[in-house]
Amino acid sequence: MVEALINKQRVANSFSRAAGTYDSVAELQRDIGTQLLTLLPQSSPQSMLDLGCGTGFFTPALKQNFSDATLFNLDLAFGMLQFARENRPAEKTHWLCADAEALPLATKSIDLVFSSLAIQWCENLPHLFSEIERILKPGGRFIFSTLGPQTLCELRIAWKEADSYVHVNEFMPDSDIRNAISDGLMLTHLEEELRILKYAQLKGLTDELKRLGAHNMNAGQQVGLTGRERLRRFKSAYEHQRLDDGTLPATYQVYYAVVEKPLGN
Repeated sequence: MVEALINKQRVANSFSRAAGTYDSVAELQRDIGTQLLTLLPQSSPQSMLDLGCGTGFFTPALKQNFSDATLFNLDLAFGMLQFARENRPAEKTHWLCADAEALPLATKSIDLVFSSLAIQWCENLPHLFSEIERILKPGGRFIFSTLGPQTLCELRIAWKEADSYVHVNEFMPDSDIRNAISDGLMLTHLEEELRILKYAQLKGLTDELKRLGAHNMNAGQQVGLTGRERLRRFKSAYEHQRLDDGTLPATYQVYYAVVEKPLGN
């Protein structure tokens, strides 16, 4: 049996546990989602889906833009969904705990899918896009942001100095995204952005990732405790990447994209 590349139950559990702390450290995630909002269409949808809604941070913005639309907030993590429902309630809004690769929505029922930093947790991108194609109405749009393979490259380099295990999540290049888009959809916009966060100490980064719930979800991670000597080598390797201003960098490679379903489909 081939091991799954991403353990979705671990993803769901990790983000559920982080629901109460996520917003306190999610400045980058908010900035990326806010940038994604600029790609919303001018036309008003009747129905929209926030795919991977997390704490529901973008519910107010989506409802402000399209107040008459019915909004479906969907997330794999029940804890996140529960937090969103309790803290960001909105009229004509429904909450769904489900997998993005098996959407519990009717065929041709959604005008707009918005998804910020969620699809990188999907294992089968072609299947995801097939599901998006199925639920979108003709003329509908899928607007999303996701992470590229250069994300947290400094963390990956440092761990490679320490051992041979996988410690950092692996993300897909834009070529894989392009190839995954189903024939019934059309990529109309794709841009890339590199964002570099800076930390005074490594603990600032590792604590932030823990509070976000963004732990290593890939196959190949070490089981059990990490030895003291390995941690020393890891920390030393990251320290060697300090910038001239004395800070430690953490790179995020971000893709912003718009995919449309032609009117004839």
